[in-house]
Amino acid sequence: MRQDLTDHGIQETRTASDVDRALQPGSGSVLVVVNSVCGCAAGKARPGVVRALAESDVKPDNAITVFAGADIDAVARVRELLPGFPPSSPSVALFRDGQPVYMMHRFQIEGRNAEMIADELKGALATHCVPQAQ
Repeated sequence: MRQDLTDHGIQETRTASDVDRALQPGSGSVLVVVNSVCGCAAGKARPGVVRALAESDVKPDNAITVFAGADIDAVARVRELLPGFPPSSPSVALFRDGQPVYMMHRFQIEGRNAEMIADELKGALATHCVPQAQ
């Protein structure tokens, strides 16, 4: 379940300190995936994220993941950095220089397939990330 993301270059952040390092001011655009063991993470969220990153013309500067139910302190820290957003796993957030700019909650994942999730995420990346030189 972890490798579904890490095999595609998404960095595991397993502690609150790891999260803080990844999302510090000046960190650029960072995609954050709150992974989980549920079926919608396996069949929809993880494949959607991987597809979005592979297909998007605009990429985040970094992509990280925390695992709900396992990386307790890291997940808690991500949730602290998302004030006004209720806890959700799986979920996907996009940060810009340490500040949240986009959020996809579980309820937005459950009713979609991986392709639909990827399309939405590609739109969020295009809106919130700076195109990188090829």
